[in-house]
Amino acid sequence: MKFIILGCGSSMGVPRPDGFFGKCDPKNKKNYRTRCSALIQSNDENILIDTSPDLRQQLLNHKIKKIDKVLYSHMHADQTHGINDLRVFYIQKKKTIPVFADNPTKKYLFNSFRYCFENNNREYPAILKLNTIKNKLTIKDKKKKLIVKTVKVKHGKVDSICYIIDKKIAYISDVSDIAKKDFKFFKNLNYLIIDCLWYRYHPSHFNLEKSLEFIKKFSPKKTILTNLHSDLDYNELKKKLPKNIIPAHDGLTINL
Repeated sequence: MKFIILGCGSSMGVPRPDGFFGKCDPKNKKNYRTRCSALIQSNDENILIDTSPDLRQQLLNHKIKKIDKVLYSHMHADQTHGINDLRVFYIQKKKTIPVFADNPTKKYLFNSFRYCFENNNREYPAILKLNTIKNKLTIKDKKKKLIVKTVKVKHGKVDSICYIIDKKIAYISDVSDIAKKDFKFFKNLNYLIIDCLWYRYHPSHFNLEKSLEFIKKFSPKKTILTNLHSDLDYNELKKKLPKNIIPAHDGLTINL
């Protein structure tokens, strides 16, 4: 099984649409960041986490030919507005793609992209089936079934869903706090992929100091920082980190 970070940039990506790189060196390819989404790739299924506005390019970059399920972390535009790019996977099989989200995100998706979920006419059938996310999901992997645990975390004024795959890897792209009662789910991880927006305080995201604080509490074997703003140059950030913590880059792949 593989876990692929399709995009690791914050809400405007790097560079921004106006070409601004901030403090990121444009000569380093690892500083080119599309908006956050990820792929769980088993032998049997491709499960997408979030539909970034850059989803089309991410799918092309990684030659992803099918999507079997979609998991949403939360309702914000940088996690949802690439949803129309899922249409091609309906066209392939003429079968709706199951989408999983919490209730606020379900409501937002339905109200914003109603045409994806309703049959309008023969030319525009529903392409997605909306489901409520539960505490656990299963992934088919040959004859095995892997468990995906969901944990609700705070992301400013909204909740976001963390996904923990097979008790080995946790993906938290957007977070401002994690309840102490849930710390037990983050113990003994092989990989923690966690929000790290920039150096200074932000009300809706972990900054570097906050990320390092929670990494110390959870003690994963390895950590990858994601949702990186243009303030964070890849090489400069890497110099500040212990060896078992690295910045993400688009296309970073973990073999599990």
